[in-house]
Amino acid sequence: MRVFRRTPRAPRRRAAHGSGSLLVLLGCLPGLTAPLALTLCAGGVERPTTLKPAGPAAGRPAAAHRAARPRIVPRSLWLDRTTAGHGQPPPRYDDKVVAVFVHHTDSPNTYDCADAPRIIRSLYAGQTGIRNWDDIGYNFLVDRCGTIYEGRAGGVDRPVTGAHAQGFNHRTAGVAALGTFTDGVPVPRAMTDAIAALAAWKLGLADIDPRTRTRLVSSNGQSRYKAGATASLPVVAGHNDGFRTSCPGAALAARLPEIRRTAARLQGRTTTRHARTGVSQPAHRAR
Repeated sequence: MRVFRRTPRAPRRRAAHGSGSLLVLLGCLPGLTAPLALTLCAGGVERPTTLKPAGPAAGRPAAAHRAARPRIVPRSLWLDRTTAGHGQPPPRYDDKVVAVFVHHTDSPNTYDCADAPRIIRSLYAGQTGIRNWDDIGYNFLVDRCGTIYEGRAGGVDRPVTGAHAQGFNHRTAGVAALGTFTDGVPVPRAMTDAIAALAAWKLGLADIDPRTRTRLVSSNGQSRYKAGATASLPVVAGHNDGFRTSCPGAALAARLPEIRRTAARLQGRTTTRHARTGVSQPAHRAR
């Protein structure tokens, strides 16, 4: 990764990859003074390759099924100034977002929503410090009260290449639910509604129906698909659709059909229309 001109740094290491069962529990509880990371639903992340910035949106035809942009809390609210200057390289972009991957952070559920910025700050500290990544991997994070936070830098309205789904970071957005949503754990309605609103807006920018499937080409053989293989994936997918992991947890995964339907409704699509069984976009080969 390139960094701005400052004190020379050692080259960044590629994140360790493994199955979801081998995710490292680093902890993040109130009272900790060290910048430790939460148990991350990010065992399948990879650092994106360098891409040219996306061109301006001006002049592009308006999408037929746009959804309103939900309120998104900017990075500046949660990012500590003392950790923000670690040598943030320029963001990387794709041409558009054609799929959304849903994650959970494997962190405690019993938090006050006012503490969400602190939790996200610990995630950031763990990923950029202990894991030596260039930035937080998720494009967005959502707390149990339904508040949406900007994650990875680059602009919420732009197709920022994330580091959240190994093999499928390109043309996708990563949305992480703060908490652990294994089988039987209640998933707050405010959280799923917020994820649906976010997916409706991001996918609507490219007129993508959240109920359909899309084809993506794996860029890494440690995903569920060998490098170069074309995968047909849900447009609103769980992390486990592209990587061998239990993320986003069985309880949240069970809510994905509802999230897709809600997102489609927010885009103004008819609720009685069945989603196509085919794919919604040509296969995208990772560059």
